[in-house]
Amino acid sequence: MSGRDLHRAATVALSLAMLAIGVALIVRTLVAGGGAGAVGVVLGVLFAAAGAGRLWVIRRGRR
Repeated sequence: MSGRDLHRAATVALSLAMLAIGVALIVRTLVAGGGAGAVGVVLGVLFAAAGAGRLWVIRRGRR
């Protein structure tokens, strides 16, 4: 595995982790009774968007 492949694999893994953390933050906040404007929901959306955005960029870069 070359350095570039290792970097890409690490980026995908961390992006998936960010996406999972974002979803977990949203679910945990909503279960605890937080509304749409709660800090946990906002941070969860930002984490999920960052993870999904990174995955989109790395997938788009392969073409």
